[in-house]
Amino acid sequence: MIDLYAAGTSNGMRARIAVEECGLAYRFHPIDIQKGEQKLPGFLAMNPMGQIPVLVDNEGPGGKPLTLSQSTAILVYCAEKSGRFLPRDPAARAAMLQALMSASTDITPMLGALFAVIRSKDPHGPTADLFRSRVRGYFKVWDDYLGERRYCAGSELTIADLSLYAGYARAKGAVPETCEGLPNLERWAKELGGRPAIQRATSF
Repeated sequence: MIDLYAAGTSNGMRARIAVEECGLAYRFHPIDIQKGEQKLPGFLAMNPMGQIPVLVDNEGPGGKPLTLSQSTAILVYCAEKSGRFLPRDPAARAAMLQALMSASTDITPMLGALFAVIRSKDPHGPTADLFRSRVRGYFKVWDDYLGERRYCAGSELTIADLSLYAGYARAKGAVPETCEGLPNLERWAKELGGRPAIQRATSF
């Protein structure tokens, strides 16, 4: 059984989407980051960085417990454990890895920077606009890509799609202007958002 500690951020959704879509049995432990629960001693014992998500697989490799943080690492781990959403063809896998890294390392950090500015006590409008524009720019590139292929890395649904959807869903809920008017992205998001596992994973 897996124990997952997460919140409704894009990183938290990415990890929960991973366990849900990969069909892994798990217990969900919501962490209230506004109350600082990720900084409590019990949580810090699992991840000294004090950040969600954390996955504890009580039946990890060799039957031994494994504790893992970093949402993309959790996504890859779940995919490998279940044997799902990972292309076998080397060229397709390389395309998936490129898409995965873009989805995980471009959009989520930029969203974090945008949220830090707009939620500050004295938000700086031009800086917020800069970060908002960059997030929008990333989604515009993805819209162009998805105009040429069904999924992030080609014709096959992969963990790159699961990763990108977490960022998209977070942006759609908090800063919807960054992803509006992009028909290919919206087509793709509608398909993924209709998947029962993703619906469960994003209902924090």
